[in-house]
Amino acid sequence: MIRLYNYWRSSASYRVRIALGLKNLAYEYVPVHLPKKEHQASPHRARNPMEQIPAIELAIDGKVRLVAQSIAILEMLEELHPAPPLLPKDTYLRARTRELAEIVNAGIQPHQNMTPMARIDALGKGAGRASAIHFNEVGLAAYEERVSETAGKYSIGDSPTFADVCLVPQLYSARRFEIDVNARFPTLAKIDAALAELPGVAAAHPDRQPDANS
Repeated sequence: MIRLYNYWRSSASYRVRIALGLKNLAYEYVPVHLPKKEHQASPHRARNPMEQIPAIELAIDGKVRLVAQSIAILEMLEELHPAPPLLPKDTYLRARTRELAEIVNAGIQPHQNMTPMARIDALGKGAGRASAIHFNEVGLAAYEERVSETAGKYSIGDSPTFADVCLVPQLYSARRFEIDVNARFPTLAKIDAALAELPGVAAAHPDRQPDANS
């Protein structure tokens, strides 16, 4: 039993859906509506005191466990279901995979969340969006430069990894901010196109979720 609490357009939720899809793990999709602030209501706050998504519920050693925060969830899924692997065996490449994932997770994504954008907007109209675009551009440029050493079909050679799981949702968000990904980040655009052909990635796309456009 796997139950995923998430929202269709949340990039962090999108990451976990991709990982579940790549590992061929079935799960129950439970929507948590962000614009309606369901993530701040008591049922979900009990799942994550940070009032964020995603959160996942699953059985471990016969006990139902709840884990929040997308990177922690990815690491747990990798340990519980190591095949197919989303981390390389090579020590250096494992570290580089995590580095690329953190460029997205720590360097970009927090700056485009609804709450910080709203707080920045309070200082000046439109400032939140401008800040989000800035950090998208800086972070994706860093990823483009860093991945030049390891890219094959995907970010790390020819097998998808945590880095790709984080990259796909981030490029989706960047395009929503009207950043010309294809022109500015050609390596990332090529990797993204290759990943989109994988059934597990395609099924995780926001537009294909039951609460899409809600």
